Amino acid sequence: MDAPELVALLQGRRVAVLTGAGMSTDSGIPDYRGPDSPPSNPMTIRQFTSDPVFRRRYWARNHVGWRHMDETLPNAGHRGLAALEAAGVVTGLITQNVDLLHSKAGSRSVVNLHGTYAQVVCLECGATMSRAGLADLLEAANPGFLERAESVGGIAVAPDADAVVHQTESFVVVDCPACAGMLKPDIVYFGESVPKDRVEQAYSMVAGAEALLVAGSSLTVYSGYRFVRHAVAHGIPVAIVNRGPTRGDDLATVKVEAGCSEMLALLAGELSDLCTSTGAHRR
Repeated sequence: MDAPELVALLQGRRVAVLTGAGMSTDSGIPDYRGPDSPPSNPMTIRQFTSDPVFRRRYWARNHVGWRHMDETLPNAGHRGLAALEAAGVVTGLITQNVDLLHSKAGSRSVVNLHGTYAQVVCLECGATMSRAGLADLLEAANPGFLERAESVGGIAVAPDADAVVHQTESFVVVDCPACAGMLKPDIVYFGESVPKDRVEQAYSMVAGAEALLVAGSSLTVYSGYRFVRHAVAHGIPVAIVNRGPTRGDDLATVKVEAGCSEMLALLAGELSDLCTSTGAHRR
């Protein structure tokens, strides 16, 4: 194990986990802010709601990108955290990612802080539908679009399921089947607030733990950084595993400069073995 101080901090403690985009890079989903990430500007809610051209381009790209995200598989880091939950070490997980990879890996106590790519919401009536259901409507309105986009090859998908597709001018956007209102992926965009009950659930998860592990987040956005501050304010030690500096480094008890997949897989082995040998299985 390359980080004995990380094991020492988390050993014997109930651990809440906060994850960011760096968690999913080894699954093929790029990070907006990682040291090796290409320049990328995530969408704002104002862009989406006020600009029909921007919205059409977004839905055209998402029509391609969401399928690739849906087919993406969890990596060793996701599986490691699921194993730590099964072993009783991890008591809850807050993710800033919308890719559902933690749930796919088997984690059960998950707060999807920013929503998920798999659901769509109407901004007028509040009705929701599955992204797969919307895909059928978009395919009917845009026959052959998906095949033409994918025939170019080399689809790059961003963390919000946006894909790089250039010919979007003719794409037909579908409105809410219930009220003809504007549909939006059920994802918290920049400029939006996370629903209050979701924030409270996450705060409670941190407050009920004995350590907070941050994995793969630069903590640049306050949405995630606030949970580090909350932990510190309650005397809960914070460990950070991330490639590159983070906004929370000065608050961390332990900072490990590493990728998430290998480090969390190793951590899962170490802590699960310790639980087994000491009979510290918690449920």
